[in-house]
Amino acid sequence: MWRAGPALGTLTSVTPAPAPHLTLSRGSGELEGQEKPNRRELGWPRWGLEAQGATARCRPAWKAGDRPRGEGAGRGERSRVRQEGVSRAAQLRADSEARAVRTASRSAPSPHSQSVWLHPATVALWNALPRPGRAFSLATAGPRRRRPSGSQGVSPMVGPHGAGASPSDKKSKNKSMRGKKKSIFETYMSKEDVSKGLKRGTLIQGVLRINPKKFHEAFIPSPDGDRDIFIDGVVARNRALNGDLVVVKLLPEEQWKVIKPESNDKVAEAAYESELPEELCGHHLPLQSLRGYNDSPDVIIEAQYDDSDSEDGHGGTQNVLVDGVKKLSVCSHDKGKSDTQVTKDESSPMSPDARGPSEKSPQKSAKVVYILEKKHSRAATGVLKLLAEKNSDLFRKYALFSPSDHRVPRIYVPLKDCPQDFMTRPKDYASTLFICHIVDWKEDCNFALGKLAKSLGQAGEIEPETEGILTEYGVDFSDFSSEVLECLPRSLPWTIPPEEVSKRRDLRKDCVFTIDPPTARDLDDALSCRPLADGTFQVGVHIADVSYFVPQGSQLDKVAAERATSVYLVQKVVPMLPRLLCEELCSLNPMTDKLTFSVIWTLTSEGKILDEWFGRTIIRSCTKLSYEHAQSMIERPAEKIPERELPPISPEHSPEELHQAVLNLHRIAKQLRRQRFANGALRLDQLKLAFTLDHETGLPQGCHIYEYHDSNKLVEEFMLLANMAVAHKIHGAFPEQALLRRHPPPQTKMLGDLVEFCDQMGLAVDVSSAGALHKSLTKIFGDDKYSLARKEVLTNMFSRPMQMALYFCSGVLRDQAQFQHYALNVPLYTHFTSPIRRFADVLVHRLLAAALGCGQQLEVEPDALQKQADHCNDRRMASKRVQELSTALFFGILVKESGPLESEAMVMGVLNQAFDVLVLRFGVQKRVYCNALALRSYHFEKVGRKPELTLLWEPEDPEQEPVRQVITVFSLVEVTLQAEAAALKYRAILKRPSPEGCPSLEGQEPEPEP
Repeated sequence: MWRAGPALGTLTSVTPAPAPHLTLSRGSGELEGQEKPNRRELGWPRWGLEAQGATARCRPAWKAGDRPRGEGAGRGERSRVRQEGVSRAAQLRADSEARAVRTASRSAPSPHSQSVWLHPATVALWNALPRPGRAFSLATAGPRRRRPSGSQGVSPMVGPHGAGASPSDKKSKNKSMRGKKKSIFETYMSKEDVSKGLKRGTLIQGVLRINPKKFHEAFIPSPDGDRDIFIDGVVARNRALNGDLVVVKLLPEEQWKVIKPESNDKVAEAAYESELPEELCGHHLPLQSLRGYNDSPDVIIEAQYDDSDSEDGHGGTQNVLVDGVKKLSVCSHDKGKSDTQVTKDESSPMSPDARGPSEKSPQKSAKVVYILEKKHSRAATGVLKLLAEKNSDLFRKYALFSPSDHRVPRIYVPLKDCPQDFMTRPKDYASTLFICHIVDWKEDCNFALGKLAKSLGQAGEIEPETEGILTEYGVDFSDFSSEVLECLPRSLPWTIPPEEVSKRRDLRKDCVFTIDPPTARDLDDALSCRPLADGTFQVGVHIADVSYFVPQGSQLDKVAAERATSVYLVQKVVPMLPRLLCEELCSLNPMTDKLTFSVIWTLTSEGKILDEWFGRTIIRSCTKLSYEHAQSMIERPAEKIPERELPPISPEHSPEELHQAVLNLHRIAKQLRRQRFANGALRLDQLKLAFTLDHETGLPQGCHIYEYHDSNKLVEEFMLLANMAVAHKIHGAFPEQALLRRHPPPQTKMLGDLVEFCDQMGLAVDVSSAGALHKSLTKIFGDDKYSLARKEVLTNMFSRPMQMALYFCSGVLRDQAQFQHYALNVPLYTHFTSPIRRFADVLVHRLLAAALGCGQQLEVEPDALQKQADHCNDRRMASKRVQELSTALFFGILVKESGPLESEAMVMGVLNQAFDVLVLRFGVQKRVYCNALALRSYHFEKVGRKPELTLLWEPEDPEQEPVRQVITVFSLVEVTLQAEAAALKYRAILKRPSPEGCPSLEGQEPEPEP
């Protein structure tokens, strides 16, 4: 019986395994001792097993090493083969090679994967056998060639981005195909059939998410909100790319896959792409960003960087513990211990008890039958390589483009697009980044066809990498056209027309001020607080009136709608609007008259709303406070703040008046916040990185975790209050045309698995509602160092099941229960407070103006508004991912330039040969591999239901005894981050414990909750 392991590509190879099984997995090299001089001379192709599932099994006509040799047992099999036109000689050759492979696998001394060389007739025989349910077939990996050391040649047949033979070289096709090209991908269904299937429920649509580092795994959300639907392999994905809106057809249930973890697979580790909605995280500010995502409380300032894996956090990658929450379920119904003892340089299979029950049940599996919308930009950054087959027609016409993002296929690009000396000096371009656009991907092609757009520069440098990131995610960072700039006021400095002043409530004499990062330039929100005679307060939120400067239907409006959001990188911002608007005309700069849209309440000191007013206003901010200024005022309520510690203040208002306004706002904000969480809101604060940059080179000098202070919370509460108030106002006026924002509840299956994990770890967590989860995470932890670290880990884990918050049109979503915002636990919510950087807020401003009778009446249909909402969702998701990648870029450079970096870390999950940690100093996640440590041995076991990894360190002094260290979930350890040779790559190394032994950190762990 052949046993095929998980396939990562067409090229597969033999790994030594106990007889009578032959394990096949991806690898390279050659079987030592195998005789193959004739094969090499003849240039026979290399063949391997191409697995179609995560674990495929099938029984061939004969077992490896058995015959058919003559009469008897094999006769029936040979008879069936002959009916397929395969000769007896081919049978015997195949049988002989199978025995040779099996024999070689027994004797091969290396534990690593080895290559297999088979005759073409062997493949023809194998593929001719009619085996129902056959899970894999033999496929060519191209003629075997000797390559000089350091050759840049890459076989066009195989690789991490594709599988199978070259799509265009007919000479490489097997003669049994009779000159015909075999389709690799299915033809897409017709639009009519797709429409009928969606209506009948036989087809399902959803956004495709591809695992960044295990590109053969893809998922779409399940309509029932349960476990995601699995799409296994490039072929099943049918040329769809990450982010595309696809239509899939469920496979028969017997073909559903059981996704198993692979603890030995280093490529399992990848970059997690957080889907936490901003309302769940608050706003965190990197000190060095030009404009952090902190001006509005429901926005992430600096996206967390980590590199475990799953693009969405919905369990898309089942083999990575920290991002596939299902693996957090370490439950085993067997009592006692399950052991795996591994000495250094040994290979061990995954312990069956290291998996939870959720990984043993099949997951709904499907195939893509249609692409509704190609949302992926079809652009990629990567490097150029020569094709390996120098005698082929392809070599003379094309180069191979290898994308940095493994989710994008390898691409054939015409040599005419490449640098003139690329063919003669390919090594000169080995580390040069290029941008390539996919122009076609045919049914009979493993690789796409593309056009090389431009050369970016050296890989690993900030600007080339940044431009590549922006291009890949379709961010328009070009200069604004002259047609757009013509829409702006021409006479500068611009002043407010007298007729506009007469239409607005004049608040220029009020004490209005902004609270922003010290480097912020686009100031789009301001606050005011005036005590009234009866002891109440008049509190105002004043937002830049961007809609005044962006007329509907103008060229400026069209470009802003297309960009949909500003994109914030570590070192710069790509604005949604021209800088004249962002930084001057709309920005609420101090001591200048500005047009605003205001929400003004009469509030009690307990935060109870007595009155509410909406309208267009004019303000004159008296000062620009930073969060540090406001925090200083909050922390020193009775002190007089020296003027030298404050920014310039308008002479109409004193520092004391400003200080008292901040204190009043803080007191009311605390009450609003207390009431909000009492009403069931949820907050998951994750660690966020902020960088300090060198002013001359732009390189990161250092980084730190951004701290969230009371001044941030003050702004957050009033922005949330304004957004909720406007949501109710526009929905009341336009119940069919309101642009709102909803947050669906978390994925039920992932959340359930996480609760099971917490139960196993002795933690009682209530997830019956958002508020219950918040109270659980707040209640079960103390203030000591260990408890705070464990809270960070659990907060990170509970972010995984959370779904994206989405803009939507109220007239399209008929069930009003779905309007609910899970994290805030409110029925209606929208975005109103950041129109300079979010086009959705501009649309909401127009809706509010129409509702108040001070703007154009709406003429947009619900479907058209929903289309714009969908586009805003897409661009915000892309913007968020770009921000995360920018953070990853700068952190990778920091490790390279300033490393190694040391930090405490907490273990998030334990596998049998590795464990995952949250690096507390930097908020990144890494996997620590046992085989990278100076260990004498390591031992995996399950103590009760908890996984445990015991490390036996090789002593530095031969006279000393080995040091024993026990790794469990929530262990606190010391790690070192070290740069690797590849650009921007780094790894985590566990620091050796002291000779006296590893500190017993378990002693710090509090007793489990009763």
